[in-house]
Order: sequence, then structure tokens, then C-alpha cells
Amino acid sequence: MTDEVSQRRPHLDVAHVGEFARLDIGRSTRRGVPEVIYAPGKSPSQFLAIVQAFVHEKGLALASRVDEERRRPVENWAADENLHLWIGQAGAMEVVRADYQVPRGAGLVGILTAGTSDLAVAEEAELVARHMGCRVLTAQDVGVAGVHRLLVPLTEMLDADVDVIVVAAGMEGALASVVAGLVTVPVIGLPVSAGYGLGGKGVAALYSMLQSCSSGLVVVNIDNGVGAGAAAGLIAGRAARSAEKSGADDQ
Repeated sequence: MTDEVSQRRPHLDVAHVGEFARLDIGRSTRRGVPEVIYAPGKSPSQFLAIVQAFVHEKGLALASRVDEERRRPVENWAADENLHLWIGQAGAMEVVRADYQVPRGAGLVGILTAGTSDLAVAEEAELVARHMGCRVLTAQDVGVAGVHRLLVPLTEMLDADVDVIVVAAGMEGALASVVAGLVTVPVIGLPVSAGYGLGGKGVAALYSMLQSCSSGLVVVNIDNGVGAGAAAGLIAGRAARSAEKSGADDQ
């Protein structure tokens, strides 16, 4: 993109990395959703170069599904540059420059996991929502095999006035329907590829959520924590802005 267009439309800016990547630098400004680098399929050197470009341009690089081969060069570079580096269980990655400021004031997101095996994917949703400016409340291992475990954390989330709830569940994915049948806030079902045998790669959870009799449950793809976090962040951000506007109008 020419300098003239970049100056007039910075939210449309593009950063070129070699011959293999055109980075959507203005996405967070244009859409309110940060770019998340999908690591699989990229060589370690390509992945490192893209991470470096985002940190240089934005002070922040987020990535998903980062394996050890792609992680090691980033770890070495981050240590040399004194950057904050966080890596989650499913390979979600956060690289942050010291002067980067996490956005604030974009609402409150609740995240529930049916089992501990669902936590790794839920971490992606939390990471994205936080960098969209949301506060996040989480509760793990509250699935339907012992559904009484859900009551306290769900009540706490509702008392805190969450704007949206993400429910990550593998196996038969029933927790999303249960939660959607109990609350008035939007619920996003996040099917997880945890389970046995037939349907155990998240297909049973996906079908169950899609066939839910709890009206208003919306569903993202299997293991798509990034998509769930982005959707939750947009909902919560919109709710926060509406509440702020309503408060200003009442004054």
C-alpha cells in the first residue's frame, strides 16, 4: 500500500514480510479483533519473521498452535530482546514489547470448560478476548457428568454481569446447551476434539451444539478458540459501549 493511502487509511495498512506474507496491520483498528498468526504450515524462519514484524509494528504478536520447532527460535529472540513471552497448553502464544498497553474497558467475558481437557482450547479464546480489551472470568471442569459443579461459578459470572459466555466442551458437548438454557446472555459453544471413538474428534460435540434445543446458542468450529474469543470480544465490546453511551445519555 502506498504511503499516501496508508496516511489516509491507516486501518488498511499492510506490512510486507519477504515474499511470503502480507500482514494486516490495521485489523485490530478496523475490526476490533487482533491478528492471530496460525503457526502450522509456516517454516520456523517464516514464523519468526512474522512474529518479529508484528512486535515491531504493534508491540504485540499473538499466535496459535505453535509447536516446539517454531517456538524455539521465538523463545531465543524474545530472550535476547527482553520481551514478555507466554505459551499456553495448546500452543497459543503471546509476545509483548514492554511499551505495549493491553486495551481496557471492552466488557466482561465468561469462559467455562466442561473438563480439564478442554482448557487448552479455551486458553485461545481467553487470550484473544483479553487483547480486545475484555476482562475474562474463567471456571474449569464444570461439565454435565457432575453438573452441580456448574452452579457456583455460573452464578458468580451472572452476578458479575458478564456480557457473553463461551462454553468449551468435548465428548458430547452437552454443557453448552445446559448453560444456554439457564442464562439470558449470549452463549458461544466451542466444541473441542476431546473424546473416545466415534465422534471423539469433536464431531459429536459440534453436532450436539448445532442441534441444541436451547435457543440462542451459537457455535464456532471444532477447536476454534480464536474464533470464539473474537466473537465474545465483539459482543462484550458492543455491550460495554452501549452501557457507556446509555450512562452518558442519562446524565
